Amino acid sequence: MQKPQEGVQLNKYISSSGLCSRREADRYIEEGRVTVNDEVALMAARVQAGDVVAVDGEKIKISRKQSAYIAFHKPKGVTSTTDPTDKSNIIYYLNYPKRIFPIGRLDKDSEGLILLTNDGDIVNKILRAGNEHEKEYIVTVNKAITPDFVKRMSNGLPILGEKTKPCIVRQLGNRSFKIVLTQGLNRQIRRMCEYLDYGVITLKRIRVMNIGLGNLELGKWRNLSFAETEAMNKMLADSSKTQEASVGKKKRR
Repeated sequence: MQKPQEGVQLNKYISSSGLCSRREADRYIEEGRVTVNDEVALMAARVQAGDVVAVDGEKIKISRKQSAYIAFHKPKGVTSTTDPTDKSNIIYYLNYPKRIFPIGRLDKDSEGLILLTNDGDIVNKILRAGNEHEKEYIVTVNKAITPDFVKRMSNGLPILGEKTKPCIVRQLGNRSFKIVLTQGLNRQIRRMCEYLDYGVITLKRIRVMNIGLGNLELGKWRNLSFAETEAMNKMLADSSKTQEASVGKKKRR
């Protein structure tokens, strides 16, 4: 029997501090910005009791914390990152009293709902495409929408070397539509529209899973209600944290 590894995986340790998500922690490690006991850390590093971990020279402190779950109506121009070198980052904009980080991304030139938390365990559960959690958007494009556009967007399009998953698309007006995705490819909706020779004028996310934007004003945030958090946790109960597990779950269906 293989002996279990000791210590905590480095990206998990950084994420549990509330500094950032595991995905961003991976990027910091890859960029050589993380040290363990004053030595630049490798991706496979594990943190043992007594180790000193730092990001950009700032020591990471782990403390018991109450989980925070925030819904924010992000304006255009705000970047969905915790990177301190990006002065337009979402953390500077919010100035929240606790360390939190965004769950996923919303393009800098898009607006709408984005969730933030200090609970690193739920991030991958929400973001993994294999878990099929919905995100809903309203989009305005630069010319009239046709039935063929709706059909092809719904069925999936080849972008970034793969075909997008089938999704729900409903026309709202001559140049606007609603789309529900279970994926989160880079600038996915914009790339899909570009593939069909359409340009996106406005893009607004109005829902993530059971959390709706509602009448939350632009640039404002609110705490998720107890009912919202409970419903979200129930939806996440069977969700995997890893891509491998997600694929396995998909094969078992």
